[in-house]
Amino acid sequence: MGKNLHMQRRGRGTNAFRKPPNTFKADVVFPSRKVDSKMVGEVLELIDDPGHKAPLMRVVYEDNSETIFIAPEGIRVGSRIQEGMQADVTLGSVLPLTSIPDGTPVYNIEVTPGDGGKLARSAGAYATVVSHTQNTVSVLMPSKKVVDISSICRAQVGAVAGGGADAQPILRAGKSHHMHHAINAYWPRNRGVKSNPVDHPFGGKQHHKGASSMTSRHAPPGAKVGHIAARRVGRKKRS
Repeated sequence: MGKNLHMQRRGRGTNAFRKPPNTFKADVVFPSRKVDSKMVGEVLELIDDPGHKAPLMRVVYEDNSETIFIAPEGIRVGSRIQEGMQADVTLGSVLPLTSIPDGTPVYNIEVTPGDGGKLARSAGAYATVVSHTQNTVSVLMPSKKVVDISSICRAQVGAVAGGGADAQPILRAGKSHHMHHAINAYWPRNRGVKSNPVDHPFGGKQHHKGASSMTSRHAPPGAKVGHIAARRVGRKKRS
């Protein structure tokens, strides 16, 4: 007798597919306030958050308000950062792209003004400001693609800390399990063709599907794998 498919078991929401409670310690976004001048803050502590690959930093401002940011490479407890339109271009400071000169590495970049930061947030990542126009700023992303972003979008100066963590060998399967489980990532993901015939419609020892992977939208859950309700499959014919 076969087992349920992975997606069927995951839908039950058992402990194998749940993230541990209190995994994400903070919502790392820019404050929604508008700062026309500049605010100066001090780094109180560096936080190891299991929900983020990069370390975080807790910053307290002159008005005793606190914010958690992604920490840049080279920051330390006691360092001062600035935020606002007139802030200095220093490590970890938050400025609009129009105030950041060309050639400066930046991270945690907003896509639309006020969204809190979306781009270049992974450990070791950074983008580079390439050029300015009247309303947009061209930024070279980590993928080597140049994108044009609104000049009033904010970003942090520097590169995300924690680079090179992926180069460390994992060595044990158990460590990989706990790394993925901490961020609610399902691991391992086995291919259907590696399964037994009773466990998956593509299972068997041939290491290929053996049949078309197109599946009806109204198929039962045990057969709903592959290209579900696909318009077409296969290579396109060149005209």
